[in-house]
Amino acid sequence: MTQFIPPPKSILRQAGQAISHFQMIREGDRILLGLSGGKDSLTLLHVLHHFQRHAPINFELGVMTVDPQAGDFDPSPMIPYIESLGLEYHYMQEAIMDMAKEHMGKPSYCAFCSRIKRGIMYSTARKHRYNVIALAQHLDDLAESFLMAAFHLGKIKTMKAHYTNDDGDLRIIRPLVYMRERQSRDFVIEHQLPVIADSCPACFSMPTQREHMKQLLHQEESVNKTLFKTLLTTLKPVMSEGMPVFDNEQVVTKKTGSK
Repeated sequence: MTQFIPPPKSILRQAGQAISHFQMIREGDRILLGLSGGKDSLTLLHVLHHFQRHAPINFELGVMTVDPQAGDFDPSPMIPYIESLGLEYHYMQEAIMDMAKEHMGKPSYCAFCSRIKRGIMYSTARKHRYNVIALAQHLDDLAESFLMAAFHLGKIKTMKAHYTNDDGDLRIIRPLVYMRERQSRDFVIEHQLPVIADSCPACFSMPTQREHMKQLLHQEESVNKTLFKTLLTTLKPVMSEGMPVFDNEQVVTKKTGSK
């Protein structure tokens, strides 16, 4: 059986702080990890397993992959690796790119794909009695989302670190929100984990707003080494569930819908 790999202390410390700060994991939780095959979700897999073994909270861990059946993207080689770890694994296939071409209007491929994948994950979690879905977005992702919302929507918002879905039956957590993207890259390279190339085919085949924001942040960080430390301080309030979204000088609170 394949052995799990203990992540570096720096990653465990940051993930542990995020999990504690946002109260992501609770006694008896059944967590379903969304595993794309990319470096970030593979890193989170090993992080969650470490905490499952060493944290003072008991929780169960399962894994699922949604195969969008697009281009050369083939996550199937990852199946024997995950199964060799002894985890419950759900592999779902859906022709998402074909659906996008037929039904998509103005939203980007990324937005459409994310919405369909989220629906598949929700239904899989309910069917197999998971109450928590774990996603692997990191601080770089949140910073990019923050700039996209500010530049294109006129809103101050980003991805939430921990929130409950609209139906109130599933919690979604992002334990890597304090971690930098380069940390997961270094981890998977050092341990030669089976990363699936091009985990989002549409994004690799066309320019995206997110890639533009990534490059802007990279350029700024080259002259401002504390950029992401400052951004984390900025983002903490808006990555919490129930925090207001600031829009056109009005405060819209999701819970009440009041202005």
